[in-house]
Amino acid sequence: MSAPVLSVRDLTVTLRSGRHWLTAVDGAGFDLKPAEVLALVGESGCGKTKVAEALLGLIPPALGSVRAQRIELAGQELSGLREPGLRRIRGHEISMVFQEPLTALDPVFRVGSQLAWIYRRHRGMDRGEAREAAAGMLRKVGIADATQMLDRYPHELSGGMRQRVVIAMAMACRPRVLIADEPTTALDVTTQAQVMGHLMTLAREAGTAILLITHDLGLVAHYADRALVMRRGRILEDALVGALFRNPGHPYTAELLAATRGVNK
Repeated sequence: MSAPVLSVRDLTVTLRSGRHWLTAVDGAGFDLKPAEVLALVGESGCGKTKVAEALLGLIPPALGSVRAQRIELAGQELSGLREPGLRRIRGHEISMVFQEPLTALDPVFRVGSQLAWIYRRHRGMDRGEAREAAAGMLRKVGIADATQMLDRYPHELSGGMRQRVVIAMAMACRPRVLIADEPTTALDVTTQAQVMGHLMTLAREAGTAILLITHDLGLVAHYADRALVMRRGRILEDALVGALFRNPGHPYTAELLAATRGVNK
């Protein structure tokens, strides 16, 4: 068996709330295998996004505390790594597709400059090379008029086009791990299928493992290999997707499945 590309042990995230500290993630642990799609599911507010932010070092010390026995990415320990080291890894070895693409993109810079910057920073390309690479990446996520798209601002794009741009940015350096946090929440069903199709194709081509954060069990059934079920900051179940749907091992998982089936009737 191949070694996991991402290994997490005893991850705990506490957040400041006035004078008090609240536990958002309580001792989470899991392994993500190379090229695997691992879903992290659970109701809103259960701590899924905080897991992602902790892995990427995106929780400021003023707002919260992150502790872990281990956060290991391809043999490199991330727990305790300082910001300069994290900046070299983010977008290159591990990247993220955020839930709301409009806030993930800088509103004052054109799409082309934001995407090209990744190639210049992590690949050492000059301006012309980076712009050409950026246009090529936009085509890979289904944007036909890629050259024109480079010169547009984020607010000029539809939600589906913005999410395509965010995926292009996240996959530009063919990362080992991609964290996709509710990547299709605000999209219609047709656009959702198109966006997920491009995302999965790029991941397969690059051999990228995906941590898919979602409350949509339909996405889990269609795209994931394995699923973690989370509630109130704790991971309650870790199972292959087929087994999870056929015979859930935890009562809460059964409740989630029953609720989803009820909504889809």
